[in-house]
Amino acid sequence: MDSSPAAWSLTDSFLADTLVGPDAPLEAALAAQRAAGLPAIEVAPVAGKLLNLLVRISGARRVLEIGTLGGYSTIWLARAVGPEGRVVTVEAESDNAMLARASIDAAGVGDRVDIRIGRGAEVLPTLVGGFDLVFIDADKESNTIYLDWAAKLGHPGTVIVLDNIGRDGEIVRDDTADSKVIGTREGLRMLGEDPRFDATALQTVGAKGWDGFAIAVVV
Repeated sequence: MDSSPAAWSLTDSFLADTLVGPDAPLEAALAAQRAAGLPAIEVAPVAGKLLNLLVRISGARRVLEIGTLGGYSTIWLARAVGPEGRVVTVEAESDNAMLARASIDAAGVGDRVDIRIGRGAEVLPTLVGGFDLVFIDADKESNTIYLDWAAKLGHPGTVIVLDNIGRDGEIVRDDTADSKVIGTREGLRMLGEDPRFDATALQTVGAKGWDGFAIAVVV
């Protein structure tokens, strides 16, 4: 099969069917998000499962998510921290937060999730540190702000996942005028140059096109 967006999507569907399987609460969360007209920018099912596994592998019990949207990834994270764990998720849009709250509660993990409404740059300084894992999936223009706070609110060993670093390969263009690409490049440079982080990145293809993510540890 030739490498193409259609083939990537089919392969993603196969992997999701094989390794993730049907999940009524997650599917309901996506349906609610679609009905509300939110953009389809949530993580793919295989990526949600990856977040879940990273939390479990790292033993994280306090998780910070920056960018809630409809709560799809939040549910994956909340399931992973267990009944004694906690997820604090930050969402700029109050309507999104209300929708996410309903889906998270319906998924049975509402008691583990604290939704903070407001822009990340305003909310993050109000949080108490000690997070074991931070998932960043918000406006790309603010990536360096979010990474800085991830380090401040974490501790040595905190895992950081920065989403959407592929940008259809545009990150290699020095002459780009796309603010999302510029913010992504700046975030990656920060992960490579700031002594607080040790990081790598993977580019991916799949249902979300040509994309990828960076994974770092606070040192």
